[in-house]
Amino acid sequence: MLNETEKTVTVLGIDPGLDRTGWAIVTRNARSVLSLRACGLIHTEAGQELPKRLEYIFHELQYLLKEYQPDQVAMEQNFFLKRATTMANTVMTRGVIILACELAKKPIMFYPPRRVKMMICGTGTADKKQVQRMVQLTLNLDKAPSPDDTADAVAIGICHLKTAPLASQINVKAAFLAKLKAAREAQLKK
Repeated sequence: MLNETEKTVTVLGIDPGLDRTGWAIVTRNARSVLSLRACGLIHTEAGQELPKRLEYIFHELQYLLKEYQPDQVAMEQNFFLKRATTMANTVMTRGVIILACELAKKPIMFYPPRRVKMMICGTGTADKKQVQRMVQLTLNLDKAPSPDDTADAVAIGICHLKTAPLASQINVKAAFLAKLKAAREAQLKK
């Protein structure tokens, strides 16, 4: 997770989708100030064959990982109420994104949409416009990022940068407590 001694932490936020994958590079400096370095959309054409579309997304992700050298990656954890085809395509898209991150040796965290909305807007039921507006206000941007896939990627990056330090502390404490418990048990067996 995040290292307390690092000056600036950079995260690549991703909102995965076969047609449109939103991405954003969000940073947090030593004073915990968040900023947006870059954001965009990886768009594939519906008429292309599925393997070509997945290959394009994979190569674009490899480029982003190399170009911006993020410390970590945060991706939306999808919840599906859509058609089975849409679900399958998004799952495959997530697979190539995870592969690109693994090959680049970048840790990846997943965030459910409701958790991202809760962190950004204070409610897990916020709509797209609310998320865009709160991203704009949080990062002090002249205008809200668009389209909504890009704004969602920025929101995912912000969510990660705000929650990862606490998660890291909890993991360190849990590891310490587990070692302490193992030491006590070893002591009792003697």
